[in-house]
Amino acid sequence: MTALALCAAAACAIAAPAEPQKKPDNSLPTLGDAARQDLSPVVERKLGEEIMRDVRRDPAYLDDDPITEYLNNLGNALVVAVPGARGETNADFSFFAMRDPNLNAFALPGGFIGAHTGLIVAAQNESELAGVMSHEIGHVSQRHIARMLGQQKQDVLLPLAAMILAALAARTSSDAAMGVLMGGQGLAVQRQLNFSRDAEREADRVGFQIMSAGGYDTTGIVGFFKRLQTATKMYGDIPAHMASLSSHPLTAERITDMQARIREIPKKPRVDNLDFQLVRARARVLQDESVGGRRDTKNAFETQLKEGHRHLQAGAQYGLALLALRQGNTVEAQSWLDKARSTVKPKEGVFSTESNAGDGATMFTGLALEIKLAPGQPSSVVQGAVQDADLARQRYPLSRALARQYGEALIAAGKLDEATRYLRDQTQLYREEPKLHDMLAKAYAKQGKIALQHMALAESYVVAGALPAAVAQLELARKAGDVSFYDQAVIDARERELKARQKLEKEEEKER
Repeated sequence: MTALALCAAAACAIAAPAEPQKKPDNSLPTLGDAARQDLSPVVERKLGEEIMRDVRRDPAYLDDDPITEYLNNLGNALVVAVPGARGETNADFSFFAMRDPNLNAFALPGGFIGAHTGLIVAAQNESELAGVMSHEIGHVSQRHIARMLGQQKQDVLLPLAAMILAALAARTSSDAAMGVLMGGQGLAVQRQLNFSRDAEREADRVGFQIMSAGGYDTTGIVGFFKRLQTATKMYGDIPAHMASLSSHPLTAERITDMQARIREIPKKPRVDNLDFQLVRARARVLQDESVGGRRDTKNAFETQLKEGHRHLQAGAQYGLALLALRQGNTVEAQSWLDKARSTVKPKEGVFSTESNAGDGATMFTGLALEIKLAPGQPSSVVQGAVQDADLARQRYPLSRALARQYGEALIAAGKLDEATRYLRDQTQLYREEPKLHDMLAKAYAKQGKIALQHMALAESYVVAGALPAAVAQLELARKAGDVSFYDQAVIDARERELKARQKLEKEEEKER
């Protein structure tokens, strides 16, 4: 997709480079002053954050820790592969998934990059997925949003945000998308589309550099490209009038350009990490949990079990384990998980089957904890999950998903004092993780500490950008019967700060 509103409704955002290049050039271009003058990095990031608040409220937003962690590990590894990939704004990238069968990916202002589950499932190897993400990183690093706005006035900022959201909503309501294109927006859309074609060519080149420098097999993109080209229904459920905004024509010329560029560089065969197949399986399960969807998912995994590659077999077994867990069958879930572990490394023990974090270690461990913490499990199993989660977070300290699972295990086991101590420390270290604040609020609620519960919820709303809701939670905390003098002082100071931020945001909106 483009880096703009038209990106969300466009077809998958991988594209072939516009021109063959004899030598790979890892130095990314620098933009001129015009772009910076029209949209500052601060405003660009703020716009992206505003859009993400609404995206996270979309039912299609997939709030799944293992998938999010995988996408961020993959995406950020690509970002660091090429000096300058963060662009002149030194963008802080964030990657997320949307529950959607369409083969889409898109970049939003400020470094937010989304991938549809359909894209993750359709990718046959990690290089294909890396190609898509590299293309989107290229949009961000080249500041295509700022450059497009250099051709327009600042007052289109809010319409652009609205268009992105309408495009995301178009999956379920064509009226939402149609409304965006009415009221004089047609000309602006056309200008964006004209610009986007040039932006796509630039993102093609930059994305190719990034994935090549990251050590991925660039030939994988061509195969994925051809599958998209021959697909009988390119845009899934996206209405035709939105699909027509696509800036990603999958032409034979672009495929030829990609092939020409590939011939100029050494081939880089790459063995995928097991994590890729496990994430594909997880995305397939979570993409459609209707009765029919689960039936189709099970059939797909049963077919995949017949594949000769052990990683494919383990991915199918992992998927069947998650599918059984989502259906409430913990015994069957554990059985399939054990089979998946045995398929790749037939050893005994909770941790002995995984040695490297890229070989399914955190995902196997995380699913094992999910099973032990599932509703209806005996107290002894839940208590055992605390010890397992503690070992897991120490063994894999970089996994935020496992760190949060340890907090969940403490709460589930009734170790509330330990839970609040741990989660307070975590919220200080990772202030931008709303789940931590929510978990802390849950622990306080179980302890009957109502004032602290509302104060923790207030911080969760702050992270989500919902300042009015955060202030409302502070008011509830102030009125709680167990509020202390110290709590009152903290509440007063925080409320003044948040109201000042609200005032500033309103002033900025008026200036737009």
